[in-house]
Amino acid sequence: ILDEATDPWGIKVGRVEVKNIIPPRDIQEAMEKQMRAERERRESILKAEGEKRSRILTAEGEKEALVLRANAQKEAMIAEAEGKAQAMERVYEAEAKGIEMIRNADPSKEYLSLQGLKTYEKLADGKATKIVVPSDLQNMASLLTAAREFVKEEDAAATAQPPKVRR
Repeated sequence: ILDEATDPWGIKVGRVEVKNIIPPRDIQEAMEKQMRAERERRESILKAEGEKRSRILTAEGEKEALVLRANAQKEAMIAEAEGKAQAMERVYEAEAKGIEMIRNADPSKEYLSLQGLKTYEKLADGKATKIVVPSDLQNMASLLTAAREFVKEEDAAATAQPPKVRR
């Protein structure tokens, strides 16, 4: 560019060197301020992006932890409910087997009446706030007589002599 500008004067520029150019102090300060401002701007941007990313990752981590805790609690509740259901099922099966065994044993009316009286005894043991009185009080005397006979038969069977064994 300098060669073209000096051509009309007949000067040929072959080379240009810039040596130790010191701009005025106010221009130097302006340039330094501009560079410092640019560095601070980039630093602020990087810091803001880092904080933003950090908050995002923290929020995502908390969300995942919350979901995991909820799933774990759900699984625990399901397992507990299944355990309770199995326990109830086994209790009902045992009760059904007990009822079936009583039915197969074909118990007498007297035995059933005696068991009913035992149940009333448990109800009236002092822990209950209400007492249940059977509605058929007129049959109570016959029940007691049947129970006494049953007990006598049990006692007689227990004290009977065992049969002699032949050798």
